[in-house]
Amino acid sequence: NRKTFHAETDMYRPIQQHFIRQGYEVFGEVKHCDVTARKGEELVIVEMKRSLTVDLLVQAALRQRMTDQVYIAIPKPAINLFSRKWKNICHLIKRLELGLILVTLHDGKSTLDIKMHPVPFDREKSMRQSKKKRTALLAEMEGRHGDYNVGGSSQTKLMTAYRERSIHIACCLEQFGPLTPKALRQMGTGEKTLAILTKNYYGWFEKIRRGTYGLDEKGRRELLEHPQLVAYYRKVISLDVHRNT
Repeated sequence: NRKTFHAETDMYRPIQQHFIRQGYEVFGEVKHCDVTARKGEELVIVEMKRSLTVDLLVQAALRQRMTDQVYIAIPKPAINLFSRKWKNICHLIKRLELGLILVTLHDGKSTLDIKMHPVPFDREKSMRQSKKKRTALLAEMEGRHGDYNVGGSSQTKLMTAYRERSIHIACCLEQFGPLTPKALRQMGTGEKTLAILTKNYYGWFEKIRRGTYGLDEKGRRELLEHPQLVAYYRKVISLDVHRNT
């Protein structure tokens, strides 16, 4: 059965033996470094902790002043290694250009798995791979007409561009009664109007007849929760009406 490590020293032997097999001369506790390994001019430093902490990352980053071959070593965590959380942790470790060693104690025997080696981080490549996320972020910002969220909020309803478009549609239906998606788009509610009405994510809309939608009582009640945006869109609608008359 897999057991927990009682101290960082439990991880030392498997790490030591691994680097010895790779042809390194290995030493423990040299100038406050947990593990040091040398092969010719190559210097490797490994810092160990029983869990991944900020202190461990700081310690490892400080060791990078002496060599670019720095690993952090921790017991294999209970977290799912295919989870988003773990992938995000690994991204941070890569971003810091550190290596990662996971050690497992199983039936009295320790096994070692080098999950990543310390290599230079290609920030431009990372940004290219995240181009869609950047585009989506900018589109979300473009779709908002004001700052109605408090940064850091998590346990509250957030104002999104999708919710704003829904409020705009609801305000139009509130003022003019049932309308077609085409008529709403002409009033500036956007290309996603039909999808918002048919999906009806918030349960605000009702289909009056084929191709025509109205605002139900739930929608009317929940509009009261967003007085600033409702006032904004009522003003937009009013200006549009005056321009078209």
